[in-house]
Amino acid sequence: MTKSQDLVAHVQEILTRRNEELFWGGVALAAVGVAALVFPVTASFAVALMVGWLLVLSGAVTIWNAFTVEGTGPFFGELVIGLLKLAFGVYLFRHTDVGILALTLLLATVFVVDGAVQVALAFEVRPMEEWIWLLLAGLVSVGVGLLIAVGLPSKFSLVALGAYMGISFLSTGVARIALSRRLSAFARRQ
Repeated sequence: MTKSQDLVAHVQEILTRRNEELFWGGVALAAVGVAALVFPVTASFAVALMVGWLLVLSGAVTIWNAFTVEGTGPFFGELVIGLLKLAFGVYLFRHTDVGILALTLLLATVFVVDGAVQVALAFEVRPMEEWIWLLLAGLVSVGVGLLIAVGLPSKFSLVALGAYMGISFLSTGVARIALSRRLSAFARRQ
């Protein structure tokens, strides 16, 4: 056996031992994904609030840490950064829509960049018969990113962020469930 075959066998063995956790983790992710698809606006607000809390906590820790370096050059910088994180976190609580707008803009950027990478990859593997599917997937991703960016001022961004999270969680959950079922079949054959 080659090293790569040994590695694949080792990973398969580990995943087979943890198959039940893999399956139930997939079920949980799929359920969260469905919930985000059914309630995309609520999911978007939840993400914005979570980011706000993380910024508040991070700001408080950064301010605390600033006083551990008091009397040194970095003290003032740490204090200012901590106060900015804290202020932005509190701002997100009071103006959740702005946080969702920023997160949706990031999402649109991710779609466009991901699509561009897929298009470039499609042209890299162009001699292969299936290169057109990569090209189409890349163009769809760029198109979705641009549609999200164009629709940003409206309520579309609230739905888009939640729906994207839902699709992502659901597809990851389904992939884990499928992998778990494949591993169960593999374990039964041995």
